[in-house]
Amino acid sequence: MKSVQPAAQARPPRITFIVDDDDDDSGNLLATEDNEIQEPDSLVEDGVFIEVTKLEKNSRRIESRISIDATLDSVWDILTDYERLSDFIPGLALSKLIQKAPSFARFLQIGEQNLAFGLKFDAKGVIDCYEKELETLPSGIKRDIDFKMIEGDFQLFEGKWSISQLFSSGSDESPVREISTTLSYIVDVKPKMWFPVGLIEGRLCKEIKKNLISIRGEAQKAIDRTVDLQDCPYYVPKLCSSSGLENHTDNYFEPFNTH
Repeated sequence: MKSVQPAAQARPPRITFIVDDDDDDSGNLLATEDNEIQEPDSLVEDGVFIEVTKLEKNSRRIESRISIDATLDSVWDILTDYERLSDFIPGLALSKLIQKAPSFARFLQIGEQNLAFGLKFDAKGVIDCYEKELETLPSGIKRDIDFKMIEGDFQLFEGKWSISQLFSSGSDESPVREISTTLSYIVDVKPKMWFPVGLIEGRLCKEIKKNLISIRGEAQKAIDRTVDLQDCPYYVPKLCSSSGLENHTDNYFEPFNTH
């Protein structure tokens, strides 16, 4: 009797998008087929990398990352200032904190997305965030925020923010250790049964791109404010850290007590 070999399990198809930093509203994305996927040598200086994986019917996994010229603590402070996110993230109309506990936050977010043919998609949901402890890597540090929509317009919306900060070893000519920080965002998304994911997939990628660029911009503003404070004679540096690792943190400034 001839034996029958089981068929190999099919791998989920993937599409890779390299999104340039041109802030237009065309929503055009450069895509490559799965058998042509090539890992980028490095992130473009002002670019965002996005990869979309088709999961089960009507669902997607979107993975993205961006390099940021700031420390882990700076980016962490921006991400966890939940009620201020709507101040600088385009398309986010409201971000209201409902509950806060150590390493946990629940908040309501409301956003509006423009779709094709003049349609608008208003997305709102209650999101739980779980702030993870700092992890020490062989050449740096890493910290994550897991999130999940528990109530809202998506049947599934969960994923993770991840900030990794790596350190160079330096050299005899330049003993100063340089840092490299990357912000990553991954989300599994599945709309309600009546709404096809293909209609919003491209727009989600576009909005994720804008969100990452906006966060990078906020981090740069924080650096600029620190530089301005350094020129003020009434301020002295004080070391602080949300992570507890003083050697990896930013300097912030507080005034002399003149009384």
